[in-house]
Amino acid sequence: MNSDSQNPHAESVSAAALPTLLSVMFINLLGFGIIVPLLPFYAKSFQAPAWQIALIFSAYAMGAFFGEPFWGRLSDTVGRKPILISTVMGNCLCYLALAYAPNILVAFIVRFLGGTASGNGAVIQGYIADVTPPHERTAKMSLLGAAYNIGFIVGPALGGLLAHPSAGHAGFRIPLLIASGLSGLCVIGLVAFLKESRAHRRISAKPSRWAILATAANNPVVSRLMLVTFLAGCAFNGIESVFGLWTQARFEWGPQQVGGAFAVTGVVAAICQIAITGPLSKRFGEARVLTAGMALTTICASLQPFSVGGWMIVALLAVSAFGQSVAWPNVSSLLSRNVDWEHQGQYLGLNNAVGAAARLIGPSIAALTFSNIGVDAPFFSAGLMVLPAIFFAWYAATHKSRI
Repeated sequence: MNSDSQNPHAESVSAAALPTLLSVMFINLLGFGIIVPLLPFYAKSFQAPAWQIALIFSAYAMGAFFGEPFWGRLSDTVGRKPILISTVMGNCLCYLALAYAPNILVAFIVRFLGGTASGNGAVIQGYIADVTPPHERTAKMSLLGAAYNIGFIVGPALGGLLAHPSAGHAGFRIPLLIASGLSGLCVIGLVAFLKESRAHRRISAKPSRWAILATAANNPVVSRLMLVTFLAGCAFNGIESVFGLWTQARFEWGPQQVGGAFAVTGVVAAICQIAITGPLSKRFGEARVLTAGMALTTICASLQPFSVGGWMIVALLAVSAFGQSVAWPNVSSLLSRNVDWEHQGQYLGLNNAVGAAARLIGPSIAALTFSNIGVDAPFFSAGLMVLPAIFFAWYAATHKSRI
C-alpha cells in the first residue's frame, strides 16, 4: 500500500494540532539552543577536561540516534499522541536533572537520555504525514523546519542572557529550569489540544527494526533519500563545527561575529521555510526543488574558501541556508509518500537516525581535514560529499517505490 492514500481519520484532527506540534519542535530546539553555547562552561564547572566536554556535546546526538527509530516505530503501533507526551515529559525531567547533576558522568547520562527523548522528530513528521494530503506535505514539513530554526535562534540568546558562569555550577540552573518549565507547558498543550491521528486503526503487521532497515537499504528510492540525508548532513554539520575556527584562522573573527553570522542564516532559513519552500515545491515540483537546493548549497560550500571578507562569508552562508531550507522538507515529504502509511513513523525515524549519525561523523571528518590538510579543506570535502547527493536526490524525487 502506498502512503499517498490519506489517513481515513485525518478529518477528525483538531485545528490546534499543527500549532501544538510546531510548539513541540520549537521547545525541543529552544531547550537545545539554550544549552549548546553554555555546555563548555557548564562542563568546565565540573573541572572537566576537553575530551569530556566533547562527550557532553556528542551525548545528545548519540541519544537521538537511538531515539528516533525507536519512537517512530512505537508511535506507528500505540499512536502518536502518547509517544509525544512521554518524550516531551522525558525532556522536561532531563533538563531538571541536568540543572542539579552532581558530576560530569551524571551530566553525560542525562544528556544522552535527553537526546533520546528529544528524538521525537519522526513522531511529529509522522503525525503531519498522517493528516496532510500528499501535495501539501512539503509545505507543512517546512513549517517544522522553521520552528526548528527559530528555536535555535532564540535559544542561544536566552541561554546567554540567563546564565551566570561566575556563580559556578549553580549559575547554569536558571536557563535549565526555564527549559524544563517550557517543556512542561508543552506537555499540557499536547494533552489539551492534540487529537490522536491513528485512532482505531490496527496495524496489520509490525516488522522488526532490522526488517525495516533491510527494506530501506534494498529500496532504490528510500535508500537514496537516506543517502542524501547522510551525505549532506555530514557535510554541513562538519562545516558548522569548524566554522568558528576557520573564521578565526582566516579573518581573526571572534564569538560575536560567528554568532552574528549564524543568526543571519537562521533568520534566512526560517523565512524561507515559512513563506517560500511550500510554494516553490508546488510550482516546480519536489524533484527540481530538492535537487536545486542540494546543488546551491554545494556551490556555496565550495566557494566559501575564496571569501575576501565578512560580507562575502555571510552572503554565501545566507544563500546556502536558502538552499538547505528549500531542500530538506522535501526529503521528509518524499519519504512519507514512498512508504506505506502504516509504517511511516519507522521509516521517518530511521531517516532521522541517519541524520543523527551524520551529526556525529561529519564534525569528525571536518576536524581531521582541518587539522591535517588545511583550514579550507572542510569546505572542499563538504562539496565533494554533497555532489553525489545531488544525483541521489534527483533519482529519488523522480521515481516511486511501493513499500
